Amino acid sequence: MAKKQDTFYFDTFAACAAHAVEASQILRRCITDYDPDNLSSMLDEIHKVEHDADMKKHEMMNVLARAFITPIERDDIILLSQCLDEVVDKLEDVVLRLYCDNIRSIRPEMVEAVDVVEKCCAEMELMMVDFRNFRHSKTLKDRIITINTMEEEADRIFISNMRKLHTSETSPLDIIIWRDVYRYLEQCADACEHVADVCERVLMNNT
Repeated sequence: MAKKQDTFYFDTFAACAAHAVEASQILRRCITDYDPDNLSSMLDEIHKVEHDADMKKHEMMNVLARAFITPIERDDIILLSQCLDEVVDKLEDVVLRLYCDNIRSIRPEMVEAVDVVEKCCAEMELMMVDFRNFRHSKTLKDRIITINTMEEEADRIFISNMRKLHTSETSPLDIIIWRDVYRYLEQCADACEHVADVCERVLMNNT
């Protein structure tokens, strides 16, 4: 029974990461074929993914509340589930910002930032699959490092985009709007790094 319950936690972590990948793909489609009049539909689509991810987190918390023995520290399970949930929340926030601000066209610089975020989510999913066997995985450390490197790349893009925005844009309103969009995107990569940081902490404390 304990072994089955251990598997449940790791399978749920991986499932939550898969929801983040799905959300990042929706964001990608949203900006690749950008249609401001279709944003409401895109928002509904990504919100459903966010809701499904929430349900997974609540299911895990219900199991954890009744558990006597857990495969890793209870606090780490709670923190990791919260960090995974945060990734999906941040991705939804980007689409929500595009919708609320009624952005009619996408700045080309946004595409590079979304590229990194999508890759970061894909790597995070692979990391959570590896995390099932974290004590013996030969690739988990490398995946953690890769996500950290991607987050640094997201920081670089964010700084570059903010610099370009403030040196080339003349509309104060557009500066305010796009500054928020860029920040939300950068926070998606930050959220992926938070997941990697928790995995690294568990790895260091248990091996």
